[in-house]
Amino acid sequence: MRKKILITISLFIIIGISVCLYIYKGHRNIETETADYIVTVNELEREFASNDSLANIKYQDKTIELSARVTNIDTASNGIVMSEKIFVKFKKRLPQNIISGKNLKIKGRFLGYDELLQEFKIDQSSVVH
Repeated sequence: MRKKILITISLFIIIGISVCLYIYKGHRNIETETADYIVTVNELEREFASNDSLANIKYQDKTIELSARVTNIDTASNGIVMSEKIFVKFKKRLPQNIISGKNLKIKGRFLGYDELLQEFKIDQSSVVH
């Protein structure tokens, strides 16, 4: 009887630990990941205009890389706006070499399209050299 109780408790502990490890995975490091998609602003707009639900499935929570013109710098939120359509939030401090009006290549995690603000959202971004 005692042996069955120990086996049952051990089994529940193993299952519990497995479930916790599955649910609470380690954080991703977008900066070191390879980009799933290399896209342009026009491609994103075209795909979301034709079928936004499929585009969301394709890009949601994926690492993307894109190059566009910096149109606004928001130092308070560590973010920039690119091509007036993409809000990019940096993981760490805003890089010093960002200049409004210049092209910049970034890599980050695609969050989705904000219909209210009519802009794409990307976070955990870093500058690609």
